[in-house]
Amino acid sequence: MLKVNDAKEMVLGIVQDDPLFVALQHTPLEESLYNDDYLADIDETYHYTIAEIAGWFDITDAMLRYYLKPFEQYIFDNATPNVNGNIRLNLPAILRLRMILLLKDEYRVKGIKLLLGIDDNGQLLRHQITATTMDSEDLSHKIDVLGNVLQQMIQTGLFQILPNEEQGTLQVNINQEFLAENIQRLSSDSTLQFEEIQKETTELKQENENLQKQITELQENSVKDIVQKIRERHIENEIVSTLRTEALQQFSNNNQVGFFTRMFRSSQIEMEKEQFVLNYISKYLEERLEVALNDYYGK
Repeated sequence: MLKVNDAKEMVLGIVQDDPLFVALQHTPLEESLYNDDYLADIDETYHYTIAEIAGWFDITDAMLRYYLKPFEQYIFDNATPNVNGNIRLNLPAILRLRMILLLKDEYRVKGIKLLLGIDDNGQLLRHQITATTMDSEDLSHKIDVLGNVLQQMIQTGLFQILPNEEQGTLQVNINQEFLAENIQRLSSDSTLQFEEIQKETTELKQENENLQKQITELQENSVKDIVQKIRERHIENEIVSTLRTEALQQFSNNNQVGFFTRMFRSSQIEMEKEQFVLNYISKYLEERLEVALNDYYGK
């Protein structure tokens, strides 16, 4: 039994270049072509009767023959139309017939003939065109190019190809509903994107303002801190200088020595003096500095 993907691959290998498949492609009818139950058990080498095929498609034999007759040349291109007096179809012929049945409600018999290029006598005009232009490679190339362009136009969904029964031609119309839906979607997407950009821009602007404010505050605080530290250091230096003067005076008053003593013990006296000054400053600096700073800050 074939899986769905295998059946689809098998069907596409047969119909992908068929003009009726171009009309079916990208429509809900396309999936019906792949999902028919008969595909699960079909033998590609076997030819099936009208009765068997009618049963698969849930229609009568007469109805099947009705849609078979106008398209015999197209359907039996690669099939055996008559075996022992009975019409039999192989898989390619069955798929062509199935596409006709899927398109009959939308295109009718006349519209399907136009898609296939079949004249009122049931002859495939495209075959005649190929035969009469076989020697003209340039024209053949142009026909292929135009065919590819037409297929791509249909695949976009923007165009509808409908039969014009009055003129007996195919008419290309713009799919207004499809166009309106896409324009509306694009408009909605553009509006949404614009709103998102506006929102992001506003957020970035706010973040930038906050950052600038923080930088300004840091700069102001930094200047204040520098000035404050300089002033505090100046106060401290003044106090140290005052304490040093006091210490030297006190040391001098407490250590009255004679000339000869100063001469022979000058180095030791200097060391003792410096040690006394350091101890004196260390003892009173914190207290004096606290008083001075309190006075400076107005506490």
